[in-house]
Amino acid sequence: MSTPAADAAPAVDAADRLQQARSWLRQDPDPQTRDELAGIITRAAAGDRAALADLEDRFGTRLAFGTAGLRGELGAGSNRMNRVLVAQAAAGFAAFLRERAHGSRPAVVIGYDGRRNSQRFAQDSAEIFAGAGLRAILLPRLLPTPVLAFAVRHLGVEAGVMVTASHNPPNDNGYKVYLGGADEGSQIVSPADAQIAAHIERVADAGDIGLLPRDTGYEIAPEEVVSAYIAATAAVAPAPAAAAGLRWVYTAMHGVGAETFARVVESAGYPAPRMVEEQRQPDPTFRTVAFPNPEEPGAMDLAFARARAVDAELVIANDPDADRLAVAVPDASAEGGWRRLTGNEVGLLLGWRAARAVQAARAENPAALPGASLACSLVSSPGLAAIAQHYGLDAHETLTGFKWISRAPSIVFGYEEALGYLVNPGTIRDKDGISAAVALLGLAAEARERGESLSTLLRELGDACGHFASGQVSIRVDDLGVIDALMLSLRTMPPARIGSLAVEAVDDLLQAPPGAPSGDVLRYRLAGGTRVIVRPSGTEPKLKVYLDARGETPEQAAERIADVEAGARALLDERS
Repeated sequence: MSTPAADAAPAVDAADRLQQARSWLRQDPDPQTRDELAGIITRAAAGDRAALADLEDRFGTRLAFGTAGLRGELGAGSNRMNRVLVAQAAAGFAAFLRERAHGSRPAVVIGYDGRRNSQRFAQDSAEIFAGAGLRAILLPRLLPTPVLAFAVRHLGVEAGVMVTASHNPPNDNGYKVYLGGADEGSQIVSPADAQIAAHIERVADAGDIGLLPRDTGYEIAPEEVVSAYIAATAAVAPAPAAAAGLRWVYTAMHGVGAETFARVVESAGYPAPRMVEEQRQPDPTFRTVAFPNPEEPGAMDLAFARARAVDAELVIANDPDADRLAVAVPDASAEGGWRRLTGNEVGLLLGWRAARAVQAARAENPAALPGASLACSLVSSPGLAAIAQHYGLDAHETLTGFKWISRAPSIVFGYEEALGYLVNPGTIRDKDGISAAVALLGLAAEARERGESLSTLLRELGDACGHFASGQVSIRVDDLGVIDALMLSLRTMPPARIGSLAVEAVDDLLQAPPGAPSGDVLRYRLAGGTRVIVRPSGTEPKLKVYLDARGETPEQAAERIADVEAGARALLDERS
């Protein structure tokens, strides 16, 4: 989120902005954000231009409610995550659910992670849902996002809310929404997002959230919900005999995954991991990492150190809400002797596992799993489609986000390269870093039984279905206008070459035909089947460039990626 310069002129009359801020202050139930805002108002009223600019940033717009729900920086104001905004969102969502229920009493389950204010936001939501006449069910304690996604289907409720900002910076939080019924527990998509947003706007326009009815008589979900999730997840890949003695390291990245994952691992029969103790307990400051995202440089350094100390065979990491999975393997050529597999490498291994499971089921019953499909986001590796073709499965390419992937017809596995994997769509319609980790442990044990490793499995997969390599270039900005300008430049003046390869075709997904994935995405098709995709991030102030290549060998595919990566960096430097 960008912050205006101190000498920037306010976008509206200062008196109007001060009036708006004072109105917000009067309804804010949080003493911390009240004190924060009161100080800014005092300075702004005295003519402090920095304070006026701060008010403009906080009140010049609202955090938009979209298909990702809400996510943003904690603080006072309509452009921040706080108790006022959450109350408005909860009341608006309740109105949407009542309207959708056509007179029946809808039920909603609420979960929360270990971030600052997550529990408070969840309790506020439960009280407002109950006060609006809904059946509100609060999960019994802080738990991973996949447990909430599971609970929506397990309890048969109409909706779910998870208070989390996943792997965002420490001072962020968010509000993620799921729908039951025909949506099968998936995250919301259009037009539900716009309908919910309209209800939220009406609540906000009505004024004081203190007038919203509340009821503390909401339910607390029984422990059976968590136990059922653990049983279903352990069943994804029960440990084979070869798993005995497996040495592996796990980190929860200061999040909420450790307790639940440890119970799943024990139930599935795998040996307990060597924990990264410094990162085991939930910590909203994420004190040992600069950025709580396993994809970020340095985030897994403590896990690698632990792995070297215990001579581990692999490392598994979850992000703070445990809906993503990172995997690392020993690699003598890598700095420190460990290499994190890319999201595409893990996705292709798990997709291969799913395809072979379908093949085995059809060997026993040719009519089994009709139309079974593998699905991934359009920025993920084309290798998944190659696996699907090899095993006679359907393949689907969707927009980014599991709200789309989870809706692929007859899906048996789905993934996106940003470390998200859906391995058990029969019980959860969202990415789940815990069930994916269990499936990965099963693959590691399978390789171990043959005296091999995940690295050799990757080569075996490539020999069967093609060797694919991927890469990514990204630019983080303070001003989102930089991203808009870059996309405009690339859209209106497409490059003739990227690296040494000629651009043979350009797909602008803003102009996609009906029925095809559409959005602010540019796809360049290069000579030799190499592909470059450019899109703004949906959750962070980043421009992302995704690179994919296929080769006769892993080495050839890697060489092609290195070439286009250098070309993509040069192109962005030239256009910035």
